[in-house]
Amino acid sequence: MLQKTGRAGLLALLLLVLDWTQPGLSSPLRPICDLRVLNHFIQEARDAEGAMKSCREGCGLSQSVTVPQTTVDFDVWEKKNALEQAQEVQTGLWLLQQSFNTLQTSVTNTAMHSHIDNTIRNLLSINAVLRSLNIQEFTPPANATDLEGTWRVSLATELLQVHVNFLRGKVHLLLSSAQACKPDVS
Repeated sequence: MLQKTGRAGLLALLLLVLDWTQPGLSSPLRPICDLRVLNHFIQEARDAEGAMKSCREGCGLSQSVTVPQTTVDFDVWEKKNALEQAQEVQTGLWLLQQSFNTLQTSVTNTAMHSHIDNTIRNLLSINAVLRSLNIQEFTPPANATDLEGTWRVSLATELLQVHVNFLRGKVHLLLSSAQACKPDVS
């Protein structure tokens, strides 16, 4: 059942992206400005968090991982330019992906593996959404785990909670204010 739900969600997202990008045309990606796409990712993150909370065996992290801070000081956020905001979000997404890769090697529960696989695919899809919005790609430095604005978690449930909160917070703020989604941009 979990795999069917994850596949159905991924298929729905793929159909949305393919419809919006009109494959076969050499035009750039059309902006994906509909926040329902992000809400879909948030709901799947909540589902994974709920599954992890109820998981009893084979669901732990083997080591602590570095994750992005999820709190947002709106005054500080608003003072950052779009590039700085995008870099903060992309660094956070990269940290989450690294953390979920670590979790994937730690977890032995097969039901949780499908949630983790789906989460990793969703993080990659969010990066594709950012590209569709002409947000400049940013790859954090190799030592990004030592960056300001990060912290370490040692429980899988904490990692999943950070994931949900990061999507609901900084990713939502970035997507909702993307220049490509402004009415005056063609």
